[in-house]
Amino acid sequence: MNELIKENNIENMIYEIRGIQVMLSNDVAKLYQVETKRINEVIKRNIKRFPNSFCFQLTNEEIDELSSRSQIATLNRSNNLRGYNIKYLPYALTEEGILMLSGLLKSDIAVKVNIQVIEAFVKMRKYISNELLNNNILMNHENRLLKLEELFDKYKMDTKISTTFYKNQIYDAYSFFIDTLFKGVNEIIIIDNYVGLKLLDMIKNVNTNIIIISKNIDDKLKEKYEEQYHNVTFIYNNTIHDRYIILDRCRLFHCGMSFKDLGKSTFTITEFDSREEIDDFINRLNLE
Repeated sequence: MNELIKENNIENMIYEIRGIQVMLSNDVAKLYQVETKRINEVIKRNIKRFPNSFCFQLTNEEIDELSSRSQIATLNRSNNLRGYNIKYLPYALTEEGILMLSGLLKSDIAVKVNIQVIEAFVKMRKYISNELLNNNILMNHENRLLKLEELFDKYKMDTKISTTFYKNQIYDAYSFFIDTLFKGVNEIIIIDNYVGLKLLDMIKNVNTNIIIISKNIDDKLKEKYEEQYHNVTFIYNNTIHDRYIILDRCRLFHCGMSFKDLGKSTFTITEFDSREEIDDFINRLNLE
């Protein structure tokens, strides 16, 4: 990791724009040791994963305002944009946006730097919390912190998962399967052509939106489940043979055995590490 990156330097890269704390794409690029255009390309190619609460593009007026406050020397128009080449208006990324970006970047340093970035956001938040102790805005900041910490815990991973379970390791297999599901923050997609009572019983208490894609969905079982639980959307599809788990549309796992039979025979669960393959697979599902 770049040893020149200091904690205070990262905190100085955090600005308040539109009432929220953000970092600019050029500063994020410096931390992750990639070109700014690489950051912009990743955001544009995955724009559906960056809602306004994650990322937004600055306006000329906002750049002028920041320059007038002398917050960003590299954006100072009177300085003729010295030190920063603005071909396009820069992006501003919130804490959640940086977490999403770090999962999409193919950079070995992204995870390590990401930890420093999050710690800087947390320190800035604590400072603001002290300043706003008697203000209603404090509650909004605290709620965002809890969401950030949850996202960070669930997405923090240095390497992909590849685990083999041998015959009769039923408990270990199902324990791993359930732990994997709980890594999903906003959405879980399960693809399995043999959806039955066993799978539904495992996911009934999962507090996340779940999409089940299968060519064998018992109508009566589906009806009974939907009467009692409201966390699953069922989609019929007869074009997929293997079993998969997709978390928040950015992590893809392949499972060598139907989820109803885990541990009855030797099988492997493997996580994809190619962003292009993951995006292509998800796009071919035509979920939207």
